[in-house]
Amino acid sequence: MTKAMYPGSFDPITLGHMDLIKRSSLLFDEVYVALQVNPSKKSAFSVMERIDMIRKSTAGLKNVKVVVAEGLTVQYAKQIGCKVIIRGVRSNSDYEYEMAQASTNKLIENEVETLFMVADPALSLLSSSMVKEVAAFRGTIDSYIPEEIRGFVKNRLDRK
Repeated sequence: MTKAMYPGSFDPITLGHMDLIKRSSLLFDEVYVALQVNPSKKSAFSVMERIDMIRKSTAGLKNVKVVVAEGLTVQYAKQIGCKVIIRGVRSNSDYEYEMAQASTNKLIENEVETLFMVADPALSLLSSSMVKEVAAFRGTIDSYIPEEIRGFVKNRLDRK
């Protein structure tokens, strides 16, 4: 059985994230969407809210599991039996950052590989930060986030 892990902060989960999750679910027997908890990062949504949004968004994908991961990503991947970490690449700067991370991970846990997946061109400019900014100023975010969480995200991020 091949297992992969797709880590991130998912604050909130976007259609770009969903694209990678769906594509990964076709390549691997199990895909763990791992919510990374970074105490030094200020999030718009709590850990439980993000888990709930990810679960609602991935409910139709039977081989996708949602977990909370603390500590080093590569060590958590190994702990849960994942041989592959999935990372999305939208631009050259993403690639440079992800390459440094993948190299470090390889030094820490040699048997865990990193798979770079190129973002869908239609979603390549999309990020959680952009979604939060657009929503904060009452812009339309419907084409950026899964339908299952739109109302919740809009209510939370709308500055009145």
